[in-house]
Formats: sequence, structure tokens, C-alpha cells
Amino acid sequence: MPLTPLQILTRTHPYDQLPNAIQEWLAEEVSFESVPAEAQVYDLAAPLPALYLILAGHVDIRDNRGQPLSLLGPGNSFGERGLMKDGYAVTSARAREDVELLAIPAATFQRLLAEHPPVARFFNRAAPARARDTAFATRQLGDIMTKRPVTSSTDITGKAAAELMRDHRVSSLLLLTGGVLQGIVTVHDLTYKLLAAGRPADTKLSEIMTRDLVTLPPDALVSDALHMMVERHISHLPVMDRGMLVGILSQSDLTRVQAQSAAAMIQDIAAAPDAAALPAILKSIPEILVQLVSANHAHQTVTRAITDIADATTRRLLALAEQQFGPPPVPYLWLACGSQGRQEQTGVSDQDNCLIISDAMTPAHDTYFSDLAGFVSDGLDACGYVYCPGDMMATNPRWRQPLAKWKEYFGSWIASPDTEAQMLASVMFDLRPIGGETSLFANLQSETLDAAAGNSIFVAHIVSNSLKHEPPLGLFRGLATLRSGEHKHQIDMKHSGVVPIVDLGRIYALQGQLAPVNTRARLVAAIKAGQVSPSGGADLLDAYDMIADTRLLHQSAQISKGEAPDNFLTPTELSAFERSHLRDAFVVVKTMQSAAGQGRGTLS
Repeated sequence: MPLTPLQILTRTHPYDQLPNAIQEWLAEEVSFESVPAEAQVYDLAAPLPALYLILAGHVDIRDNRGQPLSLLGPGNSFGERGLMKDGYAVTSARAREDVELLAIPAATFQRLLAEHPPVARFFNRAAPARARDTAFATRQLGDIMTKRPVTSSTDITGKAAAELMRDHRVSSLLLLTGGVLQGIVTVHDLTYKLLAAGRPADTKLSEIMTRDLVTLPPDALVSDALHMMVERHISHLPVMDRGMLVGILSQSDLTRVQAQSAAAMIQDIAAAPDAAALPAILKSIPEILVQLVSANHAHQTVTRAITDIADATTRRLLALAEQQFGPPPVPYLWLACGSQGRQEQTGVSDQDNCLIISDAMTPAHDTYFSDLAGFVSDGLDACGYVYCPGDMMATNPRWRQPLAKWKEYFGSWIASPDTEAQMLASVMFDLRPIGGETSLFANLQSETLDAAAGNSIFVAHIVSNSLKHEPPLGLFRGLATLRSGEHKHQIDMKHSGVVPIVDLGRIYALQGQLAPVNTRARLVAAIKAGQVSPSGGADLLDAYDMIADTRLLHQSAQISKGEAPDNFLTPTELSAFERSHLRDAFVVVKTMQSAAGQGRGTLS
């Protein structure tokens, strides 16, 4: 005897989690539909009347290029992406054989999403992260900053400044000369540097203003600003766009709700009295990861917060090293590469770093920098950032060199792209300054991108090498697991999951001479630069978000069970629905790899 709609719903997740009354209501709303073999269930860009649950048969899902995405069977749903977007299909769906479907009307599905968390959680987990990423910490500064900050010239007096701030009801005044930002004065400065110091009211603010300001661009995340302000003990942050002042962010603009734990940890790190105090502070990183993931934050917010902690730890260790060994004999810059460089650290991270030293360095100076590198690297290891298995660390003399030597490195790798050169260049293209003299890196980055992009042979080698990391797709584009070893029957969500997309982002950055180092930022920049089409780029962003989110959910679940997090996912841990979407994401990555390998960067 065929099952009734109510029986189907009570046996199908997530509807089995709904209250009895809602299940009964839903059973009255749904309907059965039969679709003959080879017939279209719906076409691309067509209005979607319902969400469909497959009861019997198989449905072929294809993307906007007509390429196969999935072959879905009984128990799988389809159509939710379009319904969660604008109500129009973003794929096409065709019956492979005679198919029996249960149709949930679009309006009913929308109501379930809005009113019943079990349904929202289930479908949001597989939906594009950008569609559900509304958390405060993920918003850009341009969305929340004060866009017309109160400004004045540097020769304004203290009294006039106080009156100006009073009249505009602001707590800070930005000081400019010829439109160029020179400094900032806050109410705190007027109190402590002017009144308490006994200075006259006509003192010019140029005498008490804070110079050498730290700034962020308008597309930086709120979490970036919060962590920077906590670590550096500042209450006001100018927002700059291509050298122009476009706004200011103050603590009154922010809330600690979304990233409070990470911000508090960074505050403790910045105040740590010695290196021995740091491991105890950082021991709760796994719990912070779980909190952020459980709060439904997108992967880029979670990894940025975790990386901010690593950055703050590194800078504190550098400061402690200078206290122990004295000031550096010549300027230097500590840089991170790998996942820290890209601001993509998860619950499993080793350390990858290097030192660029001023060309004024002499051989005698290396003792100082060797000691400094050892102090910082040992401190990071004690905090859980284990030594790099490939010795890609500043403790290795090869990666602790003057700027001229680094230019020589990059020049030789680009001129002679052998296997090692390709590997090293790929790693070093992800460099990001952490602490020290940042000017040592500015020209190196731009000059290297120019030289690399201008060498077609080098670019071809990098592209070819990058495509060796393949998504885990098997016969008929099903999920392929590892065949042997400790992680047999599992998927490596790092090397087979996110790394292929990291490689694509690096290719786009190299070809387009794009400055971002973060993978998602590289993909967005590539779309804006026309290196990938809006549709191809949007698909790749969705795929990256799905894969990276799934990886973090896996690690969070392990931590919650008291296990050490890793990158190896057993597909059976996922529902059939989730496996289907993960497979779709891998198909998109494979398609974009093929386009990159054929030189079709503008895949549409």
C-alpha cells in the first residue's frame, strides 16, 4: 500500500523534526506528481512552483551550461536553491526514467523556512553561504562606518576642536592637510593630553594628535576591525579607500556579540607578560571555533577570527623577542604564508613563515635574527601551531634573508620554473606581512606579480601544477573516497576539497596581478576583473562556500565529541541531501579547473 503524505513526511528529514500539528498541516499542502522519462521537471530560469522530494526514479540536474551536476535518487530534494534565491530555477531538472515526486508548494516551503528552525537549518547548511551570511561580524566596514567623519586642519586649537566635537556630537576629530590624513584627536586626548597636562586651550592639535594611524579599507570585515582595535588598544579606526578617507569606525559603532570570545582572547594575548603565558590563553581556540560554527557563521568569518588569533600571537612573540634580545640591528618583516597568510586557518594548522630583512643586514646580524626566529617559532609551536613539516619557517636560514635575496629567489623561480620552483612560488604567492617593517614587502609583491604575469611559460607551469589537486569525483561524478590507509573510505577535505579552489584563486591572482591573498577575496576580485564570468564565478563561490563550510562543520563536530579535529570526512556522516550538494560543488570546481587548464578563464 502506498505511503500517505503524512507517513512520508514523518520518515523524511528535516520534516520528521517538526511538531505533529505542523506535519499534519504540511501533509495537506503537498501533492504527488508523476513525470515521464526524459521529460523536463523544470527548465533553467523558469519559475519554480514547488520544492520537489524524489519518491521513485532519478532526476538529472544540469547547470546553466548544460553540464551534469547531479543524478538524484529517492530521498533527495531539488529546487531549493532557486526558491531560496528569487523563485526562479538556477539549474534544469529532467527525469532520467519515470519519476514520482512529492511537491511542496513554493509558498509553503518559504513559510517552513521562515517559521521552523529545523527546516531552515537543514536547507541553509547546503545553501550558498552568501545567502545566509547576515551575521554582524561578517558585514563590511563600509556598511556600518560613519561615512562623513568630522575633520579639520592640524592647526585647529584645542578649544575650537572641543567645540566642533560638541556641536557634532562626536568623540573624535580627524586632522587633514591638503586632503591627506595626518592624525586623530579624541575626547580622551583632549582630557589627558591637554587639560590634565595643563596645556593652554589654544594649543594646536598637531602637538597632541596621534600620528601613524592604523587604517582598514571599507571592504574589511567588522571582525577585522574589532580584533585590530582590541589588540592595539584603540577606540577609533579611520577607513581608507585607495588613499582617501571615506569614513571612521568607533567602538560605539561596534558590538562584541559576534566575536566577543576571539576579541577577548586577543586582548589577553596582547597583554601576555611572557611567552610561557600564551599556551594557556590559546587553549580554548577549539571552543571558539565551535562557538562560531554553531552560531552559523560563514567559513570566512570563522577562519578570519582563528587567523586573527594566530596573528596576534605572532606579534606578541615578536615583541617579547625584542624585549629579550634588544631592538633589531636593522629593519625586518615577519610574514606568514600558507593558510595563515591567506587568513584561512581552521582547527588544524601548522606554522609557515619567513623573514625579509633590510639589505643593510650584515652576516653578523644573522645571529640576532636566528635567535628571534627561534624564539617566535618555538613559542608558536608551544601554542599549538606545530613546526612546519617542510621546514618552511624563518628558523631555516633559506627563509631568513635580505630583501635582495628574496628578489633573487622570485626572479629565479619565475625564470626557471622547475618542480621545486613551482611549489615554492605557489607558497610564496600567499605571503602576508604580520609584524615589522611592511615597506620591505610592498614593492616585492607588485614587482613579482608583474614579472610572473609577464612570463607565459611560468604561468603555464603554475596552472599545470595547480591542477594536480583534483576534487574527489569518481565514476559518473559520484564522491570518490580514499582507497587505502588510515583514512580509507574518507574524503580529504583539505587537499581534495579546499586546495583545488585555493589553487584556482592563486592562478586568477597571478594572471590578473590581483593583490588579495585570501582565496575568497581573490575569487571576488577575479569576477570584478572579468577573469571569470559572473555566472561561472558565482558558481565557484557557492562551491567554495559549501566545501569550506562542510569542512568546518566536520571539525566542529569532532571537537564537540572530544576528538582532535582533522580534515577527513566520512561521506556517510552526511545526509543524502548534503552529499548531493557537496558532489555538485566538486563538479563546479572540476569544471572551472578544466576551463583554467584550457585557458578559458572567462567561463560562462
